[in-house]
Amino acid sequence: MKFQRIEPSESAKNAVECYWIVEDDDVSPVKQKIIPDGFTEIIFHFGDHYRVNLSKKWQRQSKSLFAGQISGYFHLENTGTTDIVGIKLRPSAVAHLFRVSMKPFTDRVVDLRKAVGTKMRSVETAMRKLDDNEKRVELIEAFISEKSVAYPKDHPVDKALEMIFNKKGMIQVSDICKELSVTDRYIQQLFQKYVGLSPKFFARIIRFSHIFQLIKENNPDWAAVVYEAGYYDQSHFIRNFKAFTGEDPTAYIFAEKSLANFFMKKSR
Repeated sequence: MKFQRIEPSESAKNAVECYWIVEDDDVSPVKQKIIPDGFTEIIFHFGDHYRVNLSKKWQRQSKSLFAGQISGYFHLENTGTTDIVGIKLRPSAVAHLFRVSMKPFTDRVVDLRKAVGTKMRSVETAMRKLDDNEKRVELIEAFISEKSVAYPKDHPVDKALEMIFNKKGMIQVSDICKELSVTDRYIQQLFQKYVGLSPKFFARIIRFSHIFQLIKENNPDWAAVVYEAGYYDQSHFIRNFKAFTGEDPTAYIFAEKSLANFFMKKSR
């Protein structure tokens, strides 16, 4: 399986975390785990369909998808060859770009049209006429860059998100409210609409995802990881890790070439 991560241009980076490509000619079914990282995604399949298991039931995915925020892990499985182009979006990007509420899409992977209607039909049609994934990414980049011209500046939800990312999730909601001079109720409402999760839970995901960067940068020293990721003790750390991955951290294979590790370790 070939993975590729492509950084957005300056004109699109307020909305896009990265573009990504996954390709594999092997038709053997392989079950992949997906774990929360705090970003939403728009995904285009140019190979065979994938199956998804979000609630103990396997379902075939459509070829164009929107994946909202997820609060726990789930599984995917290919049904043939893999040829995927994805957009990993900043947490509030879809709400800003397409004027939709994010709450209805939490823990859901839906047909793209159910999320944004026909607003991406033209770019998708153009992409499906190509057979080069990097050129497909160029089309998406141009589309997002054009829409980003109207992207709001200094929106309070984006200021709150920036604080959470800068603190790697180790921040209290009360501190965010104090910094932005807003009430707890207001920040909760903002996050439900623009992100789809509460600010506390979102910060918990970002703190968890920071573990993968710590592991990438250093050999696993669990005592150091627990401390640097801001957990009270090792048992607290293990509970959180299991909640998001279904596995004990010492059993998780961080070096495995998988979709989860590609996304979480931000591999190129």
